[in-house]
Amino acid sequence: MLAFEIYIEKIQQILEKIRSEQKQQVEKAANLMAECILNDGMVHMFGSGHSIIPVLDAFPRYGSFVGINPLIDPRLMWFSPTGPASAPGLLLIERKEGYIEDAFLRYQPIAKGDVLVVYSHGGVNAAPVEVALYGKKVGATVIAVLSMENQAVVKPTHSSGKKLSDIADVIIDNCVPPEDALVDLEGRKERIAASSTVAAVVVTMCLVAEAGSILHKKGKDLKIFVSPNVKGFDVNYNIKIFDEHQKTICQHYAKLRGE
Repeated sequence: MLAFEIYIEKIQQILEKIRSEQKQQVEKAANLMAECILNDGMVHMFGSGHSIIPVLDAFPRYGSFVGINPLIDPRLMWFSPTGPASAPGLLLIERKEGYIEDAFLRYQPIAKGDVLVVYSHGGVNAAPVEVALYGKKVGATVIAVLSMENQAVVKPTHSSGKKLSDIADVIIDNCVPPEDALVDLEGRKERIAASSTVAAVVVTMCLVAEAGSILHKKGKDLKIFVSPNVKGFDVNYNIKIFDEHQKTICQHYAKLRGE
């Protein structure tokens, strides 16, 4: 079997585990998301490093809808391996305690009753841990998407003594091994070809699909971001979706200010 076939086979095994073993957790999380949006709340999503990819794919994305708010800090992304906005620089920032609340979250519209989805394969760095702690502090429901196999072997590094799995109200296991990479090389300890991003994006689309379906069945007029390849929808249609998102964000800020 070729290496790419081994990778696909192992990814399929991971996705099947998510489908069969995480069904109740996905359903529970999706119901919480739907209920939040029905009550004029927002579903916020956060990740740093490679864990920002499912957040970027959540909204705006064809097939997604207004009510989902990606929390994106460019300082918690890397744009070059070793140049400006480097990966090593990102690693320093996402491990720095105090940064995430004081420099980022305090300016975000996270309110009591909202849902906060936190992505982190490892679940021990300061960024995801402090996002979850902040969410609990303001009265949001925290959903974690992480590797429980990894959580079982790592020790907390945050001064609170907590890992992400200790804080979250709902945990969705990405079913990925701690080392993340899947393909063995003869004579080497290290594996190649990572899997947690694929798993996290699939979990995200499962949540979008399930929450969106629940909302539709309950009569919610979803404002859906649609590909212009679909007949009857052009680029101008999606501008209206962006406008609706901005309107929702502004209303949420007003609610936080008690207006």
